[in-house]
Amino acid sequence: MSGLKEVVLSKRLKALADMVTPGSRVADVGCDHGFLSIYLVQKGISPKVFAMDVRKGPLSRAKEHVAAYELGNYIETRLSDGLTAYQAGEADTLVCAGMGGRLMQKILSEFADKTESFRELVLQPQSELYEFRRFLREKGYEILQENILCEEGKYYFLIKASCEHQPSGEMLADVGDLEGVTQRLKDRYGASLLGTKNPVLREYLLERQRVEKGIEGELLQQDKERARERLRQVREELSEISQALEIIDRH
Repeated sequence: MSGLKEVVLSKRLKALADMVTPGSRVADVGCDHGFLSIYLVQKGISPKVFAMDVRKGPLSRAKEHVAAYELGNYIETRLSDGLTAYQAGEADTLVCAGMGGRLMQKILSEFADKTESFRELVLQPQSELYEFRRFLREKGYEILQENILCEEGKYYFLIKASCEHQPSGEMLADVGDLEGVTQRLKDRYGASLLGTKNPVLREYLLERQRVEKGIEGELLQQDKERARERLRQVREELSEISQALEIIDRH
């Protein structure tokens, strides 16, 4: 292909690329400047990528980068709100990353016919993780792989799911020891991450515990109804964090 220098991805984007099944055609929704799409082609992971973004500015930059790396025959850029400009069957893998879980859920729901045409989804929701995992489970998606990483002080959760809907719910390749783990904890922190006692998840939980305890201390100084409700929520999260840490630390 191109004799130009290979793209170097961030830790987060590299982890996403590693989840894509080699040989898959990819629809990269929210492609930003297109570097993940370029990497997938350069590394021979994907023979064809549809790089799509709703924002004209980033998509314009993606077009420039694709041209600079001489990959126009392999990467097609499209201005698209979600999967609006995508036709079912054009790709095997949907990559959707760097946006809120609620928005990601909206995309998967609004374009359900197109979503179900993919063999796999590679997802990285930035927020609403509990609600998003529950959404996947309730819709029958099989979660095949999960990962968590920390980059520049921020934690990222990655999910690979199958679009072949099954009533069995989560079907992870490696779930480890999940005896006694509630569905709520699985949805909140990831079944395989808990079951395999993922060390980065443990770091994340300790950080969340530190932050929430600080909030708890501040709320205890207040005597307003809103503060009391928030205190209840904080203590509920602290309880779940403690339960998750017990699962990870038990022998």
